[in-house]
Amino acid sequence: MIDLVNAINGVVWSPALIALCLGVGLYFSVRSRFLQVRHVVEMTRLMREGKSSEQGVSSFQALAMTLAGRVGTGNIAGVATAITFGGPGAVFWMWMMAFLGASSAYVESTLGQVYKEQVGKQYRGGPAFYIEKGLGMKWYAWTFAIATLFATGLLLPGVQSNSIAEGLRTAAGIDPTWTGIGLALVLAFIIFGGVKRIAHFAEIVVPFMALAYILVAFVIVVMNIEALPGVIKLIVTSAFGLDSAFGAILGLAIMWGVKRGVYSNEAGQGTGPHASSAAEVSHPAKQGLVQGFSVYIDTLFVCSATAFMLLITGQYNVEAPDGTPMFVGVQGVASGPGYVQTALENVMPGFGALFVAIALLFFAFTTIVAYYYIAETNIAWMDREGRHPWLNVLLKLCIVAATIYGAVKTADVAWGLGDMGVGLMAWLNLIAILLLHKVAFKCLRDYEAQKAAGKDPEFDPLALGIENADYWERRAAALRAGDAAKSDRAA
Repeated sequence: MIDLVNAINGVVWSPALIALCLGVGLYFSVRSRFLQVRHVVEMTRLMREGKSSEQGVSSFQALAMTLAGRVGTGNIAGVATAITFGGPGAVFWMWMMAFLGASSAYVESTLGQVYKEQVGKQYRGGPAFYIEKGLGMKWYAWTFAIATLFATGLLLPGVQSNSIAEGLRTAAGIDPTWTGIGLALVLAFIIFGGVKRIAHFAEIVVPFMALAYILVAFVIVVMNIEALPGVIKLIVTSAFGLDSAFGAILGLAIMWGVKRGVYSNEAGQGTGPHASSAAEVSHPAKQGLVQGFSVYIDTLFVCSATAFMLLITGQYNVEAPDGTPMFVGVQGVASGPGYVQTALENVMPGFGALFVAIALLFFAFTTIVAYYYIAETNIAWMDREGRHPWLNVLLKLCIVAATIYGAVKTADVAWGLGDMGVGLMAWLNLIAILLLHKVAFKCLRDYEAQKAAGKDPEFDPLALGIENADYWERRAAALRAGDAAKSDRAA
């Protein structure tokens, strides 16, 4: 099984996809004049703006739902794996992927807002919607929707539940089977409650756990502050092949840094637009900018917390391509969350391993919930009229089963299947947003022009020459009618 999975990943995660991820992020950054730097203050302001409605959620709730998907086992076990197979330099390329990926996240999430629809009583959007309406390629939209159902409904949940089970077994000796059953029961309760329950759950849990995790990492760095300059130097020199110990694996540092960066922050992968499309905003660029900042939160804060905890305590291993050890800091611990648990346990005996297990539980579980929402949105695209309600029931059963199965299967298979799902989605979405990026940048220029004029930006797609943005056309027409009525009353 693992040999087949690795063979497929060798094709999916070829150097071409690595180059595409970095190249698209760089191109969008240049085209937008590095919006991720120019608008960083605006990003933080917009996070606090807007309220939920009957059809949609607030900007912050949409951000929390997106972070629920982004902040998961990739931020703990994924970082440990990247360092194991790519060396400390992989951390730098994760940072680079986050910096460049913020522009990709803006583009895809803005497109999700532009082409969103009201399906039933909820706003829905994502790559399947903007591929169909923006590119007019329904077959391509079906391909993405099916690949996403396959990835988020079957492949990716197992990665998250596997890390939770391993973390709890290491910290408390809990049998993975019982962990899987417990996760399945709580998951079923939440996903049967609909998008509002998912949004409220993410809004409460994600910020609290992320802040707690970053705070603990900060304490550990402060306790080892004298080693910090050396760690930063090691990351940078290893990233460019200048370190004597890890210079020989420069290519692997880039590959694993980008791969785990994409897995963790999901910029360009196509998952972010699903939740961001549900936000109630007056202009698509607003939520696009908020989602751009979510990449920073995920990688520059949470992933960096893991990386510094491992590197500053020396609790990590690095393997050469042939499996021979290049650096051994942890004896008898497999690559993954065990590194982080060992690092914290050595620094904070009796607390560290359990804390990481709890962090994994919350991070990874919220990610499984987010995967369900993404898969459900693609079913909503396939079945807009709601004629096949059994599809949602089947999805719920599949994701619950995948969660239990992932908890008891081997980590190698879990991660391999997860990488396959992420890679397939990234290929399909990156090509789509490359073809549609002009729409997103029209929105950005319009937003910037209205802000410069002192307005709270409102979106009118027809004024910008953007077609098939049906929801926004109706909204703009209603606003014009309202303005006309006010003028008549004033006259």
